[in-house]
Amino acid sequence: MSKIDPNTFANLDDITTEHLHLDLKVDFEKQRLVGTVLLTLKTLAEEVKQVVLDTNHLIISGVYSGENSEKSLEYHLDEEDATFGRALRISLPSSVSANQQVKILVKYETTKDCGALQWLEPSQTVGKKHPYLFTQCQAIHARSLTPCQDSPSVKITYSANIDTPAPLRALMSALRLNEEPETVGESRVYKFEQKTTMPSYLIALVVGELEGREIGPRSTVWSEPDMIEKCAWEFADTEEFIKTGEELLTPYEWGRYDLLVLPASFPYGGMENPCLTFVTPTLLAGDRSLVDVVAHEITHSWMGNLVTTKNWESFWLNEGWTMFIERKIIGRIHGEHTRQFSAQMGIKDLQADIDLFGCKDPLTCLCPRLQGVDPDDAFSSVPYEKGFNLLYYLEQHLGGPSVFEPYMKAYVKYFSGKSLTTDEWKDFLYEYMEKTHGKEKIDLLNKVDWTGWLYTPGMPPVQNQFDQSLTQACIDLAQKWDEHRDQLFEASPKDIENFTPDQKVFFLEEVLQVKPMPHSSLEAMDKAYSLTKVQNAEIRFKWQMVCLKAEYQPIYTDVVKFLTEQGRMKYTRPLYRALYKCPSGSQLARDTYTKHKNFYHPICGRLIEKDLELTN
Repeated sequence: MSKIDPNTFANLDDITTEHLHLDLKVDFEKQRLVGTVLLTLKTLAEEVKQVVLDTNHLIISGVYSGENSEKSLEYHLDEEDATFGRALRISLPSSVSANQQVKILVKYETTKDCGALQWLEPSQTVGKKHPYLFTQCQAIHARSLTPCQDSPSVKITYSANIDTPAPLRALMSALRLNEEPETVGESRVYKFEQKTTMPSYLIALVVGELEGREIGPRSTVWSEPDMIEKCAWEFADTEEFIKTGEELLTPYEWGRYDLLVLPASFPYGGMENPCLTFVTPTLLAGDRSLVDVVAHEITHSWMGNLVTTKNWESFWLNEGWTMFIERKIIGRIHGEHTRQFSAQMGIKDLQADIDLFGCKDPLTCLCPRLQGVDPDDAFSSVPYEKGFNLLYYLEQHLGGPSVFEPYMKAYVKYFSGKSLTTDEWKDFLYEYMEKTHGKEKIDLLNKVDWTGWLYTPGMPPVQNQFDQSLTQACIDLAQKWDEHRDQLFEASPKDIENFTPDQKVFFLEEVLQVKPMPHSSLEAMDKAYSLTKVQNAEIRFKWQMVCLKAEYQPIYTDVVKFLTEQGRMKYTRPLYRALYKCPSGSQLARDTYTKHKNFYHPICGRLIEKDLELTN
């Protein structure tokens, strides 16, 4: 493994990728991609004798020097590592000196075990007529899409020709070069180019029956035709998020900001693929109450996509910064009280995940050690919320937004197009503060408990204080239910009529923190507030978690319904764990997963199987 990145086989010290060109045919019948990748690399060391690429479950049929298949190169695939795949070692015909360009063409095809790809049968789509394919390469799954240096430390441009069967459309995390595809018989060839450098985990492809609607001067929302009007309405405010991000940071560099609403099995809330953010259909609440996820993904256009973590041990540089700027955007649009409220909801999520891992688990460090660890196994709210809290603390500690917001812009400008470590982030913070504010700010920075924030497991060493104006009513109502568990009060819909959807979630989270509610209380709560009937996914999820904590069996049918109509890991994994923990629900959890296993994305399915103890 590399010293730069413990999760890649690539010889990053010797050579780096500058450009990657894909030429792939989509084969739905055999569920595979077949074609070539042309890598343009630049040598870093004085004598480079081989190129080492990451692969996982790929069939390699030839490696060649240059842009065609005339000059074969010797290559060898190492033994398979269950987590990281196989190193592809390519011997160069002679050693190459530093700063030289090397071009390598690899012929390959994917297999059904490739974790980056999910193939959907027509029955798994909304329209039920055509198959569907989408990719998910974060964190280390790009190597199962194409041979590459699969590390966020490597920033590349890329281009692609994608051959799809008619009448399906292909889209990628790149700009479209041909609105109308080249047609050859039953095939359609779509061409793409991404000129802004980005890491390999942001390569993305979708193929399906797709329709687009313009929702802004630089944004189109894409989905299956049956959903398009609903999607266009839900995400109509996208341009406002982009403009606010530009005001806080720098001009938007990627040209287009399109959205793709995926089928229900997409395992995340969103994925910040450049030019084409992927989002879950669970955001379609019908009232735009969940579209702040789009503000998060837009923020990644700067934090993560332009300025990128060098390895997954500093993942918080992507996600903590993104949470911080997302909440700045929300605060600018909806008021500072909403930013403060969102931060308090985040603390709840952070505490829940630290409780799940254990407060001494090293994976709850902001900068965990990931040698030999699959980054997917380390995934939690820690980099998001602990990272946010560090940045919020620093903002207050150093003098507020008037000091911190100019630093944010300087940070993006300085590291744009680069990958960095936490140490490099910290060094720049010190340099900037000393240069712009002098010794006073350095003295403040030296008082920060850096070890506690960065390298100590558990909750943050400092508990930030947030405005309570939106939370107190939620806390009071939850406390009222807790105090009246033996003698019910007269609950009424008026109790929550002035609550926002987020306040309802916060109320339920407060109820979730106390000991399980009596079944009579849950019946009364549902009768008064109609929680089982709510379609907002966040409220629905929290209500079901409250019921499962009490082993309230009347909710089981609704839990199974929710588990089998969407595959977002934020909901599915906790619900499966909670149902499995119920003595009366344990077998139901396993049976439900086994019956619907093929519905879930491979990343999601592998983790659920661990949660349900179906694998070692």
